[in-house]
Amino acid sequence: MDHVLTLIADPRRPAVDADAIAAVRTALAAAGATPGTPESLADGIAVDVPFAGLMLAPATTAARTALGTRPIDAIVQPAARRRKALLVADMESTIIENEMLDELADYFGLREQIAAVTARAMNGEIDFATALRDRIGLLKGLKTGLLDEAATRIRYMPGAATLIATMRANGAYCALVSGGFTHFTAIVRQHLGFDLDRANRLLADGDTLAGAVAEPILGKEAKLAALQELAGARGLTPDQTLAVGDGANDLPMLQAAGLGIAFHAKPTVAAAVNANVRHGDLTALLYAQGYKQSAFVSG
Repeated sequence: MDHVLTLIADPRRPAVDADAIAAVRTALAAAGATPGTPESLADGIAVDVPFAGLMLAPATTAARTALGTRPIDAIVQPAARRRKALLVADMESTIIENEMLDELADYFGLREQIAAVTARAMNGEIDFATALRDRIGLLKGLKTGLLDEAATRIRYMPGAATLIATMRANGAYCALVSGGFTHFTAIVRQHLGFDLDRANRLLADGDTLAGAVAEPILGKEAKLAALQELAGARGLTPDQTLAVGDGANDLPMLQAAGLGIAFHAKPTVAAAVNANVRHGDLTALLYAQGYKQSAFVSG
């Protein structure tokens, strides 16, 4: 079988049952595929359905149509080289639940105003770099000591620690590449065990923020470049790479990676990427690579 369809549910709400598996296998067959024998990765949470004779896009459409409103994600990919040797991950609303610029805005009472701009930038409605400069400008004069206080609010996405620990234990290189700020990516990198972090650097005037970031701004081009650079340095082909993110500035790297996963992504991003995780947590990225739950490493 040259392709595999992985069905994945939220670990807190197992939903991958015999009926869902049968519905998907029937749909694949009706679309012209030859389905193989399903293999469980985690009872009720994830299962692989190998198949042959159908391309990725129509197989994905057939699976999602068959699943209907079931809270199950369907990821279709070639069966070869599923285990990835490089992970490049966005940070905010991906590896952590927060948008840290929104957290900083709280100190000026500007959270709602800045969060609205953040949402539009992440959905690709406005230019990311311009939006970042404008939002940072509103925070001029904020005491730099409040960066550490804001960091105490970081909430790690469920499954993040297990994802990084398991991939690194299996020899993968894990990079955190964010349009956010180095102050926070350094903390997240150390806490979760990423090999590398890259982000934007906030400028300061003494003990207050200057209302600006160092240029050039790390945006979508830099994220794509990081993926390509890190893969090249390790002699990896694109199909050996995995990227994950949720916003418009993640889209080029998601589309360039061997497996690009839009994680609880903005609508325009989800529509432009074949692999979407809408229901599962970050362990979905492990199931997508064929890891069984019994092989997970605790972070």
